[in-house]
Amino acid sequence: MSNVPFHYVDLRTFRYATEDEKRVEQALRTYLPEEHDVERQVTTGHHGDRIVVLSARLENADDVRYVLDKLVDLPEYDAFLAELDDRVSEDCSLYLTLDKQAAFRGAVRRGDGITLRGKVEAYPAKRESAVENAREAFEAARD
Repeated sequence: MSNVPFHYVDLRTFRYATEDEKRVEQALRTYLPEEHDVERQVTTGHHGDRIVVLSARLENADDVRYVLDKLVDLPEYDAFLAELDDRVSEDCSLYLTLDKQAAFRGAVRRGDGITLRGKVEAYPAKRESAVENAREAFEAARD
């Protein structure tokens, strides 16, 4: 993927009271370049339980390329490409949820647990342009 038409990519997951924080971070790091910082924010759940929000923002083109190249490994990659129209919002953001359990094992799969939000470059900033830019970038990544 020579051209990366994304301003940034945000990844976020939660560590609930029943989970090991190191394992949850390991799952998130499946999608991060080595040595990338992970931010932690502690909050409280509805029943007073402690929840740690782990997140990372990738803004550097090489870092963004790294996480987007990981998505090429999705088993249902063609279905993901077919759904781009539904996955890009009016504000030109691409949304995808990824399987946290699979990521802990080093596998890349769609599912629940890790949220990916990528701000797609589009000039003018229209959803249709963003969808086309994202599609071109992902199709180029596969080649």
